[in-house]
Amino acid sequence: MSDKGREPLRIGVLGAARITERSLIVPARATGHRLVAVAARDRARAEAFAAGHGVERVVGSYAELVADPEIDVVYNPLANGLHGPWNLAALTAGKHVLSEKPSASNAEEAAEVRAAAAKAGTVFMEAFHYLFHPVTRRLHELLDSGELGEPRHVEAMVAIAAPPDTDPRWSLPLAGGALMDLGCYSLHALRMLAPWTGGAPRLAAARGGERAGAPGVDEWLDADLEFPGGATGSARCHMAYETMDMSIRIVGSRGEAWAPNFVLPQMDDRVVVRTPEGERTEHLGTRSSYTCQLEAFAARVRDGAPLPLDADDAVATMELIDACYRQAGFEARPRTRI
Repeated sequence: MSDKGREPLRIGVLGAARITERSLIVPARATGHRLVAVAARDRARAEAFAAGHGVERVVGSYAELVADPEIDVVYNPLANGLHGPWNLAALTAGKHVLSEKPSASNAEEAAEVRAAAAKAGTVFMEAFHYLFHPVTRRLHELLDSGELGEPRHVEAMVAIAAPPDTDPRWSLPLAGGALMDLGCYSLHALRMLAPWTGGAPRLAAARGGERAGAPGVDEWLDADLEFPGGATGSARCHMAYETMDMSIRIVGSRGEAWAPNFVLPQMDDRVVVRTPEGERTEHLGTRSSYTCQLEAFAARVRDGAPLPLDADDAVATMELIDACYRQAGFEARPRTRI
């Protein structure tokens, strides 16, 4: 069991996505939670996934999984367009839900997910795992301490090499695009600075580029934001970049802090701080941000412990994503029917 005398979470997994090993399987093993069942469109794939990752059993469909009485938590790592429909189904079935980001295809659907969570009275959270790692917590501490002075500018970049053309992240019907898959981290990280910047940022401008051969799908998108306190922000994403870049830089009136990989800090746990007193590099630990996330989620489910993320936050992020798309000349992502 994950804690002495405590029952583990009983988790069901939608799909057999590659990310699930890193995002859930390893964290569940580390924290002692049960992987009760998995469902995939291809049963043979689900059976191989269960055998390879120690999942207790396979069920025949997503619908069967969300209805399973032995499961109390549903993890949803499906393609973006399937987040909203299956989050709604799981919440309607009375399950707690940990959903990969974003929570839905657009703000209207995200609001429906929020309403379903409120009606169910269960825990719903988008998997912005970076927020639970000591790297991000340290960035916030530096702002809180005043060491950096007043925030002046923040820039976040999340970029990867291009997935194959057949990848669902390039599919408009499945709510694909660089902003949906990557830029949501950049936007969210800037939104989380509201306590130190006078409030939530507003979109000032956005521009993007379409993926060749994928009409309506953004290969890259840059957003300029403005905070009520006068600071500015840059949230950038690129899904066909020459290298991986998942960095954030916070510039204040007295100094700056830079984290080279705030999204996956287990790969690079540095925070570099520069002030008039000099430069130093702090190492915050390579423990998985996904493990930190699962611990926080479990504490909420079991004990009602506070979380920095909820369905309201998911709607606010999705509203900003939709606004970026409109400003950059794209349509908001269409919802997927199941």
